[in-house]
Amino acid sequence: MIISFWIAIFLVFYTFFGYGILLYLMVRIKRIIKTSKRKQYDFNSLPSCTLIVAAYNEADFIDEKIKNTLELNYPAGKLELVFVTDGSSDGTNELVAKYPEIKLLHAPERKGKISAVHRAIEQVTSEVIVFTDANTFLNADALVLICRHYADENVGAIAGEKRVMVDASADATAGEGFYWKYESKLKAWDSELYSVVGAAGELFSIRKSLYVPVPVNSVLDDFMISMRIAEKGYVIVYEPEAYAQETSSANIKEELKRKVRIAAGGIQSVIWLKSLLNPFQFPVLSFQYVSHRVLRWTITPFLMIAAFILNLIIVLNNPSIVYGCIFGGQILFYLSAWLGKVLEDKKVRVKLLFVPYYFCMMNYAVLAGLHRYFFGEQSVIWEKAVRK
Repeated sequence: MIISFWIAIFLVFYTFFGYGILLYLMVRIKRIIKTSKRKQYDFNSLPSCTLIVAAYNEADFIDEKIKNTLELNYPAGKLELVFVTDGSSDGTNELVAKYPEIKLLHAPERKGKISAVHRAIEQVTSEVIVFTDANTFLNADALVLICRHYADENVGAIAGEKRVMVDASADATAGEGFYWKYESKLKAWDSELYSVVGAAGELFSIRKSLYVPVPVNSVLDDFMISMRIAEKGYVIVYEPEAYAQETSSANIKEELKRKVRIAAGGIQSVIWLKSLLNPFQFPVLSFQYVSHRVLRWTITPFLMIAAFILNLIIVLNNPSIVYGCIFGGQILFYLSAWLGKVLEDKKVRVKLLFVPYYFCMMNYAVLAGLHRYFFGEQSVIWEKAVRK
């Protein structure tokens, strides 16, 4: 029982903190070795590029997105802009049609984002593709900073950075901002060591020649598209200076809805990408994939529950200062999370409690996501989370 307890504690710590520490140390060692840097294109040598924006009922701010897109820097004649608005019923397609610089693809039926993306990619003739969401805004040099990495033939995809804007009067969804800052640092170290483990749909790019259509029932289509390329032996580079900004979820309920969908997609991805669990075929990538993604999406929430129950049993049967202090720490942490929820429900914001509350919510979402996936309740046509 004691051994099981320490294994559970170790794996939980490793999943959220230990891997980051180990990754940092490995990157420092690699820097000492001073391996050669990847090649990069200069501005005039950048490859031809197509920017694809999938927009569903985004009439409220599609004009702002288009304005942001038209302000992006890229060599003249090498960039094509494609907006696909399948299923939109609020006039989004009519608004996009006002801009002759943009190629509009629209079908009245809504089949899900990945089906719309497949249709758009079929018409792409450029060397590389950049994907971005309709509710995010890119910095002016984002495409240049991303596409310069394709000078290295080993690079198959590039992930940009997601930045969540948190205002001064933030509620518990500020935890999303804290979480993404930490995630961004892990991605930077992952990339420096070998490869990023997947890309997020807010901003990522792929070589057109490496694109493999993923199943239309993919929940995390962006993750699957990028990891299928990594499965071929190419690396995914992280470019933190190319970023997509978006506001946080409207409230914690909306954030939970988003997290549950991601968790359901996470377990789906683990099952579909089981080949990446083979360390003999993918020695470094498999280590990164399991450490950064698989543990979070599968066993870690269960290990948290097991650690609490085992700790309680140990304290009751063999009282000691060490196990008593650990159990007291667990109780204090979960009480902080519960208090954070209570205060949030009462619209009382205590930033110190955002992190434990968000952390527990995130792990609860994994359990809910597992249930949703295995009981067939997750659809690719999902109701997107409302943002501020």
